[in-house]
Amino acid sequence: MYLVAAGDLISLAEGVPGYVSENPVLVAGVVVGLVVLFGGGFTLYRYLTRSPVSRLQSLLADHDAVTVLMHPNPDPDAMSSALAVDQLAAATGTDARLCYSGEIRRPENRAFETVLDLEFDRVETLGDIKTEAVVLVDHNKPRGFAGAEKIEPIAVIDHHPGGGTGADFTDVQTDMGACATIFAQYFESLEWDFFEVDVALTDGGVDTDDVPEEAMPSHVATGLIYGIQSDTRSLTNGCSAADFAAAAYLYQGVDTDLLNRIANPQVDAEVLDVKARAISDREVRAPYGFSDVGDVSNTDAIPQAADELETLEGVSAVVVVGEKEGTIRVAGRSRDDRVHIGRVVEAVVDDIPMAEGGGHARMGGGKIPIEYMDGIGPSDGVSREELQERFFEAMAGER
Repeated sequence: MYLVAAGDLISLAEGVPGYVSENPVLVAGVVVGLVVLFGGGFTLYRYLTRSPVSRLQSLLADHDAVTVLMHPNPDPDAMSSALAVDQLAAATGTDARLCYSGEIRRPENRAFETVLDLEFDRVETLGDIKTEAVVLVDHNKPRGFAGAEKIEPIAVIDHHPGGGTGADFTDVQTDMGACATIFAQYFESLEWDFFEVDVALTDGGVDTDDVPEEAMPSHVATGLIYGIQSDTRSLTNGCSAADFAAAAYLYQGVDTDLLNRIANPQVDAEVLDVKARAISDREVRAPYGFSDVGDVSNTDAIPQAADELETLEGVSAVVVVGEKEGTIRVAGRSRDDRVHIGRVVEAVVDDIPMAEGGGHARMGGGKIPIEYMDGIGPSDGVSREELQERFFEAMAGER
């Protein structure tokens, strides 16, 4: 520790004016540097301490229009998350175009789109993206159409594991059961209220003259709460306390009639057939199950069959595979704490060229091109029988 005498301090102070007069440029540079340092630091501090939704809204406000991109074959969680971005963008005066690249096939997914009277645009190539600014929801890396890898999103909001990030904003919370939960938190932090509006089976949609500022219409609240329900199996699987809190907040604005119509659509006949094949042709090596349902025209029947097979007594983890147009589709389900089904699928397809797979602890999926499974490229090939063995080994922790 250094001690400075009073006389020394006086001498130092008396010397400052002389030093300034002898070195005016240097002193001015130091002063400017300090101002920039502390001023810039304060600006950075203010930015970093702002809430995520405030930063996202500021980013949206910087653009006249944005494309909100859902993952291929979007589910209610992805669709409701896209709706949420649309609401946040509208509050800043920014136009949002909601897009997806695949198909909306499952009964509840089609019901979600129809009952809530939504308008989504389908993209097939990079040229179909009409804005420079792209926001990803419910996935963190663009995929599913030609040129997707060239997209550099400005923002990513997701709950899936992965390394994708937004150039200006990233909020990936893998502990959440649904992406819709993240958006519910956003709206609650903004203290948005709710208002009732009948959008189903209407001609003109919402009369904007009657819309309160910074309030959520009932169809959006309904969509978000069903997004949470669908991704967490009605708050029974893979969810956190935050999902329950988000559902409680959204319930204040839910339209129960719309929710019931989305949750209980008519079932496609093929889905019932595929479920029946999955059950009748199952191979069970307790507590794990596997079923190959063969050719399907509706690939969404495969995960629904996996849901059904998982409910069988004595089965705690299952994988169902089916084939459409030269591609094996994989759906896995687990309620066994020993089996992270997303990692199971990833491990099985890892050495098959052009195959992909992954997911959460409770839900996973993947795709395997038949030609690569048969041995094209740097691979010896994998038979359907060997594929089954691989899945049983992986579920047992042997891969």
